[in-house]
Amino acid sequence: MIKEGDADRSKVLDRTLDKLYEKKREVSTWKYVLLVVVYFFTNSIVSISASSMSDISFFGYNVPVYSFAGVFSSLANICVLILAMYFGEKGFFTALVVVVVQLPIIVINIILRHNLTSIPGVFNNLLTIIAICLVYFSNKKIRSVQKQMQDQAMKDVLTGLPNWFACTELVNQLANQRVPFAVVSVDLNGFKSVNDSMGIDTGNLVLMEIAARWKQIADDGLSGTLDFVARLSADEFSVIIRNYKSDEDILNTIKMYDTALEDHFYVSGSEFSISASFGYAVMYEDADTLEKLLPYADAAMREVKRQGSSNHIIRFKSDMASTEEGLQLESKVKAAIENGTVFYVLQPQFDMNHKLRGFEALARMKDEEGKLISTADFIPVAERCGLIDKLDGIVFRKASAFIGNIIRETGADIILSLNVSVRHLMMNSFPTEILQLLEMSGIPASQLEIEVTESIMIESMEKAKHFVEEIRNMGIQIAIDDFGTGYSSLSYLNSVPANLLKIDKSFIDEMNNGENSKAYVAAIISLGHIMGLDVISEGVEEEDQIDTLKEIGCDYIQGYVWGRPLSPEDAQKLVMESVK
Repeated sequence: MIKEGDADRSKVLDRTLDKLYEKKREVSTWKYVLLVVVYFFTNSIVSISASSMSDISFFGYNVPVYSFAGVFSSLANICVLILAMYFGEKGFFTALVVVVVQLPIIVINIILRHNLTSIPGVFNNLLTIIAICLVYFSNKKIRSVQKQMQDQAMKDVLTGLPNWFACTELVNQLANQRVPFAVVSVDLNGFKSVNDSMGIDTGNLVLMEIAARWKQIADDGLSGTLDFVARLSADEFSVIIRNYKSDEDILNTIKMYDTALEDHFYVSGSEFSISASFGYAVMYEDADTLEKLLPYADAAMREVKRQGSSNHIIRFKSDMASTEEGLQLESKVKAAIENGTVFYVLQPQFDMNHKLRGFEALARMKDEEGKLISTADFIPVAERCGLIDKLDGIVFRKASAFIGNIIRETGADIILSLNVSVRHLMMNSFPTEILQLLEMSGIPASQLEIEVTESIMIESMEKAKHFVEEIRNMGIQIAIDDFGTGYSSLSYLNSVPANLLKIDKSFIDEMNNGENSKAYVAAIISLGHIMGLDVISEGVEEEDQIDTLKEIGCDYIQGYVWGRPLSPEDAQKLVMESVK
């Protein structure tokens, strides 16, 4: 359980992130003990067999017992190498000590007993020591890169606050541990006008100042509760409140964050007045699951905005669960699925020489009046209503039939990439559905790619891995989408049968703004290549981004700079041009 003492709250946010990260890297103690026991057992057999002059009968042949010494010596060395590779400093020093201690024993045995057969053992131990050191220090460098990736992946680049992924990790852990907590959904009022009137750079400076004020409250424990502040998106934040004694404590804590905005902001020679809307819900009181709690906090925040009163803080009430606007949008989504107004567009993907790799199919939707519905609106509603698998299915069938037909007509070596939702992937019928998709469309399995998000694989590793392996065994390619927004270990990447990593647009946007951002993208590409994976960068919109990606070894790009989402007709023209 995550606990921080009331007396020492400094850097609560950073320490909580570190604990979440370390939790992912915990190694079973029993495996460590087992390896040590196996090492000493095999090593004792080496000593006994090496000094034995007897033979044993093996398939009719007399085999000297001492000949088995090398076999068990190799097994012992494998044990110490595994210790150094997977068990960090504890494993490294254990392996080093047992091998170093053994070395003088072998030397003494040679000198006192004139046992010259032990001479190879001296060189074997020396080489093992060198191997242990090489493995450990190589892993240490890799862990350093992983730590840098974790910092980038779990922190908002602009403000330094934890991001959406870190916030989700924390609430999941608290819910699993049955720790009482409150979730506060925060939205800055009228912040868009700051960006529109003063520019994005000024708006970013205001966001950084807001984050600094709120981070100080959390880190210094000024509220009297244990708080975790995260930036979820442009002007949306979240506060996780723990260690409260009453509902009044929660309300007083939120008031402190609200009051922190009362002092005007002075940025770029201008004065700004910023306010925010705070909606909150309490776990086990307002909701018994995270699936309900988080939307409830959002609903309360939207109610604050709807009322537009001087009261900036509202707790969730049951009548807020379904607003009229939400019901209308839900109705539009259901109607679009039933009436066939769901369609798709195809965004091209290219290699670094501008050769067409293929397309990603993207869902689009129109209402009954023929107006486009924003994907930011209908995707969350479809997920909440349990319609996302139907939505996916429509896009999958239409896009694969179209691309399958193009491949048959032109022989084009192109890939169709389909992005699967969490709910859809976790359905037991999903592998069967994909198999039927191949049969119906006639698209070769090797030219179909299924994209799964990094967070799916981390949060539901075993079940997701099972389904991914089934799909991979069909010959279908696997891409890990939004890579870098979560945090991954090499063991995780190695266990997922993927072909491709997709770097999230947010990192491409920042890539040319500083050497650290560029180095982070380069590290992802390097790790992908080490694991035998190709890497594609999403959201590439500028020519200088292409130059940088070429420089650091990216394999493919996807973005407006070379290709906006296309209608099927325009996509077909692009394929025909590439074939010619």
